[in-house]
Amino acid sequence: MRQLGTRTKYVMGFLLSVLLTLGAYLVVVTPAAGLTRSWIVAVILLLATVQLAVQLYFFLHLGQEAKPRWNLLTFGFMALVLGILVLGSLWIMANLNYHMQSPSQLDHSIIKDEGVQP
Repeated sequence: MRQLGTRTKYVMGFLLSVLLTLGAYLVVVTPAAGLTRSWIVAVILLLATVQLAVQLYFFLHLGQEAKPRWNLLTFGFMALVLGILVLGSLWIMANLNYHMQSPSQLDHSIIKDEGVQP
């Protein structure tokens, strides 16, 4: 039986995570990078995706055991539930924001949404 986590792997995963976090921080606070706002967001999303892969591989050991199908299936179900939870919460908050407006703001929102010129 092979050992899933060794001290070397944990240290390597930790160092990679710290480097990726520092990279995202430096992209935001360094004005000399000359990146536009959309490029900054794209770089941060890329670094976050790489960090997710590092965390899954080094700390959660996803795909390192003899039968990784169950862990992968569990991870996929968790991602689905998390997506439903986040998107549902955003939908509810947007709906509440729309319905909790004052009457004049609601009239303005309806006119804007319907494309009616006053």
